[in-house]
Amino acid sequence: MSTIAVIGSINLDLVATVARLPSPGETVTDAELSRFPGGKGANQALAAQRLGADVKLIACVGDDAAADDAQALLLEGGVDLSGVQSVADLPTGIAMIAVAPSGENHIVVAPGANRALMLDVLAVPVADALICQLEVPTDTVAKAAREFGGFFCVNLAPAKHVDVAVLQRADLIVVNEVEAAWYGDSLSAASGMIATTVGAAGATISKNGEDIAFAKPPRVDAVDTTAAGDAFTAALTVALVEGQEPQQALEFACAAGAAACTKPGAQPSLPTRDEVTKLM
Repeated sequence: MSTIAVIGSINLDLVATVARLPSPGETVTDAELSRFPGGKGANQALAAQRLGADVKLIACVGDDAAADDAQALLLEGGVDLSGVQSVADLPTGIAMIAVAPSGENHIVVAPGANRALMLDVLAVPVADALICQLEVPTDTVAKAAREFGGFFCVNLAPAKHVDVAVLQRADLIVVNEVEAAWYGDSLSAASGMIATTVGAAGATISKNGEDIAFAKPPRVDAVDTTAAGDAFTAALTVALVEGQEPQQALEFACAAGAAACTKPGAQPSLPTRDEVTKLM
């Protein structure tokens, strides 16, 4: 079993299911509200655990009731939470998500305690692989890139400026089409693989400017696309660390992302290894 560490965010997701997503300045009513554990770091940690890895999460939560709710499925799923710290003066991160019947969504995040995952409190773990995202301070991600010795994956989401050394160090960079456009030519600094997702149209892996793999996800009835990218990122990392070739790993990751679209909520939707294999 491979060991994977995740440095990232923990949020509690407040999900409003609406008949349609609002336009700017518009109010849409008659929504149904649900609460789910979320946060890109937590989602990717639980996804990797469910896909067969032994996972440790390094993160921060607030000293509040939301922290317990946000960690409930991680605890139930067997993720090692010994690296999660409670911060007394900040609330647990909250994500406000509107989801349409098509599964498309709008997301606004209030990071709260995720901002406290700083250099002075971060001990970079030992593992086969490390996954980072950008819902925590980018200086923290840069430190992890410098100090971690194994396979390093960074999901450049949400899009924001990062030290070019992070791009140069990463064995795997994951972006969606919007993030890829935002980073543009700066991604040419990458020396490892770049996985770019385009929703139902599929995903590619490129290296040194050349595509080395392409795959499309299986057709599913999408309910909620929240965490589909997190499932993809975790699955691709798990597969590559296991020694799968890029094409095989990408097909596995696309299936994991598709499976995550078939259930509501972030972490409740994350598939097991068996579910992904059956969908493939």
